[in-house]
Amino acid sequence: MLLMNYFVEGVPPIDEWAPEDVQRHIQFQHDLGAELVARGEFVDGQGLAWPATAKLVRSDGVSDPVVTDGPFPESKEFLAGYWTVDVEDEARAIAIAATASAAPGPGGAPMQQVFEVRALMEAPAPVE
Repeated sequence: MLLMNYFVEGVPPIDEWAPEDVQRHIQFQHDLGAELVARGEFVDGQGLAWPATAKLVRSDGVSDPVVTDGPFPESKEFLAGYWTVDVEDEARAIAIAATASAAPGPGGAPMQQVFEVRALMEAPAPVE
């Protein structure tokens, strides 16, 4: 799974970009996604809503859950989205993350966005 961090030092939030910069960035994402589909590597990918819309949920399994707003809007770093890919090895996942990291930002310059690459765990066999 490629986890996309939002904050990039020196790059304003995407809602402050010029429309042509947003279009260039989104087209890059679509093109990369199409390449991954063509290679049979794409499983899923989604952008996430702004953190201000997030809810934190905690439950003891008995009482009503406790639901709070969060994370706080002043937080600079947050998960912007993810791509799940099915690849042969970690090196290929890193290569995809490196390509995605270089997505164009304002003025077309590579963003150098940080991606966290993590393998998905397989569930243990059920206890019989």
